[in-house]
Amino acid sequence: MQLETQRLILRPFELTDDQAIYEYAKDPDIGPIAGWPVHTSVAHSRELIQNYLMAKAIFAVNLKTAPNHAIGSVGLELVENGGGQPFMGANDAEIGYWIGVPYWGQGLIPEAAEKILAYGFETLKLDNIWCGYYDGNQQSKRAQEKLGFQPVLTIDEMYNPLLDDTRQEHFTKMTKAQWQARHQ
Repeated sequence: MQLETQRLILRPFELTDDQAIYEYAKDPDIGPIAGWPVHTSVAHSRELIQNYLMAKAIFAVNLKTAPNHAIGSVGLELVENGGGQPFMGANDAEIGYWIGVPYWGQGLIPEAAEKILAYGFETLKLDNIWCGYYDGNQQSKRAQEKLGFQPVLTIDEMYNPLLDDTRQEHFTKMTKAQWQARHQ
C-alpha cells in the first residue's frame, strides 16, 4: 500500500532503502533525540529496516521528486501487534516519525503524519493514536501541536532500552472524535 500527500509518497520500506536511511540515520542529531541509537553502517540500517521498519503500518517517507529515496519514516505501532505503551487501549496505536536533518523545518513530517492519522482512523479504525516525545525535543513537540495532539501524561523517569537510559517522556493523544472534528 502506498499513500500520497501533496509533496510526499509514503510507501512500504524495502531492503534497498538501506543506503538512503543510513545517510540520514547516522547523524547524531536524529536518533538519540527520538530514542534510538545512531546507525553505525549500511548493514545496521538494513537490519533495522528488515526487523522493524518493514511492519504493516510503517512507511518510508519520500519526496515525490525522488520516490525511490527514503528521507525518513512515519508509521503506527499497533497495540494489537505488541506496540505502544501499557496504558494504551487494545485498539490504539502510537505514531512515530523522523526525517533527515536536510528536510527539517519544511513541514514534511506534519504532512506525512496527517496522512498516517487518516489511515489509522479511517482504514485501520483505531480508537486513539498516541504520540510521545522526550523532554527537550522541541521539533517533535511542535509537530504534535500542529497536528492537534493533546497532552495527556508525563513520565518523569521513562526507561529506554534502546539507549539504556532514563529520561522524561511526554505523551499526547488524539481520539478518533477529535480527529473527525478537525476534518469536518
